[in-house]
Order: sequence, then C-alpha cells, then structure tokens
Amino acid sequence: MSVDLWKFAQDNVLLIAVAAASGGMLLWPFVRGGGGASSVGTLEATQMINREDALLLDVREAEEYAKQHILNARNIPLAQLESRLREIEKSKRKPVIVYCEKENRSRSAASTLRGKGFEKVYTLAGGIEAWRQAGLPLETK
Repeated sequence: MSVDLWKFAQDNVLLIAVAAASGGMLLWPFVRGGGGASSVGTLEATQMINREDALLLDVREAEEYAKQHILNARNIPLAQLESRLREIEKSKRKPVIVYCEKENRSRSAASTLRGKGFEKVYTLAGGIEAWRQAGLPLETK
C-alpha cells in the first residue's frame, strides 16, 4: 500500500503542489490573524457608507478619537466593546466598518462583533491612516 502511495506521489508531484498551494491560499486569512475578517479599502468603504448606510466604528481610545476621526463614526474603544454592544445592536444586519489607527485593534473588534452575531463586519484596510492618505474628510474636535 505504501509503495502505491509513494508511486502516486512521484507521478503526480505537480498535482499535489497545486492542491497544497490552493489549500494554503484558503487558510491564509486565518493564519495572518484576520480570522477571516474581510477588509475594505477607502473607496469601497465610502460606497458602503453612501449606498448601504454602513456604520463606522472607531475602536481607538477616546483621546485618539477626540483628536481626529472619520465623519459620523461611532467611538467605542476596543476594551469597552463587549460591555457597550447594546449601543450598536440595531446595526447587526447592516454593514459595520471597524477601524483604528492602522488596522491592528480593528481586527480583534471585528472578530468580537462577528462572534456576537453581527452579519457584515469589515475592517478598514490601513485604518484611519489610509483614510488620511486618501484625502478623505476627517472631523477634528
């Protein structure tokens, strides 16, 4: 039996390599730490905000949010997210775009939201830094 398996492997090296590469690509979002979270760029995010009334959720600390944030974004710091979920419960069925400074905290927040039943959760690729670089409007208080 092991001889037949070895011969099959030798005769089908390319097939096995393609299968391994395909499997690796499917698993990559989980391996890189995104937990399968979809991320959207600034263009797609603005389209979702305008067309689908997406909720923007800023998970940075209140001090960071106060300095500068995306217009109409809701601030719930990552550390308070689970205890303050009731504030955004009505958004469970619409898109929620989570962001922080560069996308690290937003991945964790997106995972939490998905675990709590939010259906369409995305992270903003590159965080608020990408938004700034795209020249999109920000609010400063």
